[in-house]
Amino acid sequence: MARINTNIPSVLAQRNLRSIQSELQTRFERLSTGLRINRGADDPAGMIISERLRSNISGVNQGISNSDRAANVISTTEASLSEVSDLLNSIKSLIVESANTGANSDAERNANQLQIDSAIASITRISDTASFGSLKLLNGSLDYNLSGVNPNEVVQAKVWNASFISQATYNVKVNVVASAQTGALYFQPPTAAGTILSSSTLQIAGVRGVQTITVTSNSSLTSVVAAVNNLTSLTGVRASLINGNAASGMVFSSTDYGSNAFVSVKRLQGPALADDAFSNNLYKVANNLPAPSGAPFAWSTLIGNGTISVGQRDEGQNVQALVNGALATGDGLKIKVNSPNLSMDMQLSATFATTVSNTPSNFDITGGGSLFQLGPDVSASQQASFATQSVAASNLGGVLVGSTMQFLSSLTTGGSNSIDASLKSKDFTIASDILERAIDEVSILRGRLGAFQRNVLEPNTRSLNSALENLTASSSAIRDADFAAETSALTRAQILSQSGTTVLQLANASSQSVLQLLQG
Repeated sequence: MARINTNIPSVLAQRNLRSIQSELQTRFERLSTGLRINRGADDPAGMIISERLRSNISGVNQGISNSDRAANVISTTEASLSEVSDLLNSIKSLIVESANTGANSDAERNANQLQIDSAIASITRISDTASFGSLKLLNGSLDYNLSGVNPNEVVQAKVWNASFISQATYNVKVNVVASAQTGALYFQPPTAAGTILSSSTLQIAGVRGVQTITVTSNSSLTSVVAAVNNLTSLTGVRASLINGNAASGMVFSSTDYGSNAFVSVKRLQGPALADDAFSNNLYKVANNLPAPSGAPFAWSTLIGNGTISVGQRDEGQNVQALVNGALATGDGLKIKVNSPNLSMDMQLSATFATTVSNTPSNFDITGGGSLFQLGPDVSASQQASFATQSVAASNLGGVLVGSTMQFLSSLTTGGSNSIDASLKSKDFTIASDILERAIDEVSILRGRLGAFQRNVLEPNTRSLNSALENLTASSSAIRDADFAAETSALTRAQILSQSGTTVLQLANASSQSVLQLLQG
């Protein structure tokens, strides 16, 4: 059959040539972009997966950048704290030198006090000026904000980490379930007159040291109390009359609370043990029971029911408290909480820590702290929070002196609640305690920052770098073009294009044979 209106071989050759030209264009595009998938039509399923991988890669890259920036913030903060530590150490040497009153004149101690004032002012200045960009690091702006703290119950609270998942504020409830106690030894007077029957040499020992006192026969318990209290700074043991009445007896107690505090009273010289009325009338509270109280002091009842027992040494007891239902770690009057949702340290007042009741102390954490986004997704599991408290002199070295918290600023001349540490004082114990506490606080903060950088930021960076490598390889396997395969396919498409063009030319020329029929 010979038809000229429709050249079927030509139509067939055109269709095949268009297909080859489309493939040739695809190969050129892939080779020019280096991508196997340039649009959704190239591989719809592969496009979806690769876009998700690209999103993950973008998040991981930013997580690495965030971790590096956080590490820079930590390093800058730690550098400023290092300067604060140096200043605190210089203050320590000045106080120790000033305490050597037998070899230093008033003028020298005045000069030392000037240096102490200057160093404390420098610490506060560092606290106010240390910054990273416009971010203040040590002035307390990165600390957590507390609301409703009752200072008569919680003297000091330091929050290191708090989670605000699905809540605007974090409520903290502190309930004392076992009271803090000092080490205590109770002395029952053998006579109603409240006197010592025989001369004795007593060895008084506590956390600060050991001293001896000598009491004569018929000495009043009031004089014994005075003799013990004159040595309190050397022994860490104080004495008082029970109920203020010598006839009720007296109590030797440690100045500090907790299991590390103790009191020991031993009779070194005097009559034989069988006649030792003093040692035989020393008692301690048994089985960590609450300290006995009441007036008059019912010795016969207490001894008879096993509340107290004979003893010459007694240790204190740490406070035990529930914080939001979880048992906190106690250390004297201090408690520590460390959970995924809350990490904080608290100093309780002596009254609150020694009273077991069903009434908790409540306060709220209303925000603050530093939140670091460390992962590729914005979620609580990929974030870490950290608080940096103010290191101003008015916030460092909190030590309970009586019922008042004394801070580093107390060591300055004419400062708030100044204890006149280096000029007129003959007892430098309080100043030393405040300074040691300040040094410990700065050291602990530096340690926490270092631990956060070493154990959180650096492992996070390494983990994200590994994830980035694997995600990039996976995305490349799906999205990137294989140049060896593409050049081979390009060569094939070029050959087919050339042959298709030749065939189309032949198909178009084949219709000319019809002219021979007309000529014949």
